[in-house]
Amino acid sequence: MTRVSFVGAGPGDPELLTLKAVDRLAHADVVLFDDLSAGPVLRHVRAGADLVAVGKRAGRPSPSQAHVSALLVEHALSGARVVRLKAGDPGIFGRLEEEITALRTAGVAFEIIPGISAAQAAAAAAAIPLTRRAEARRVQFVTGHDATGGLPEQRNMAALADSDATTVVFMPKRTFPALADDLAAHGLPGDTPALLAEAVGHPEQRLTRTSIAALAEQLRAGVSDATALILYGPLAAEA
Repeated sequence: MTRVSFVGAGPGDPELLTLKAVDRLAHADVVLFDDLSAGPVLRHVRAGADLVAVGKRAGRPSPSQAHVSALLVEHALSGARVVRLKAGDPGIFGRLEEEITALRTAGVAFEIIPGISAAQAAAAAAAIPLTRRAEARRVQFVTGHDATGGLPEQRNMAALADSDATTVVFMPKRTFPALADDLAAHGLPGDTPALLAEAVGHPEQRLTRTSIAALAEQLRAGVSDATALILYGPLAAEA
């Protein structure tokens, strides 16, 4: 019997939840949720279910990954129907692997219910595609920081500086200026179109249409606390 459902909450707009996600929330005994998957999405949780906040936000106190994984196993072994609610899609920079490894080790059955990623939602909000046959035949998702909060040291700069790709950088705001410098050093023009998408799927959503160089300067001057991603490449010009 499946005890744990990893559910993609999407970018925050409850209308973007899948029917299967809504069903699992409605029948859960315990919901472990991230900060970014809170809010209106939790209205689909049945009355009486236990809500457990386990979110991680940069620069803020948060539970360790080991603790979150242990909670999942503990609740599942108690016989509860558990939902692990993750922002966006669980498999995209959501620490999914650590948690399913813990469940497998404990012999706990689970399922994964995908969600709309912030990348898809941002492109839709900007009314642009992520791919195009002639200009952007490849789309790549990368993280803007590693476990230390800095720009990842292992970077495929040939891929990142590919002017024929659509690149989406998750969690990018504090490290994008350094990445922009690297992109320029590897030949990607500073006037390459870029889109900064903040609070995607929320009422305060904001889209900033700019270029790589201009965006890097903007972020050097300071960043807000709003969650964000950056999309750059030829199709961003149409945002």
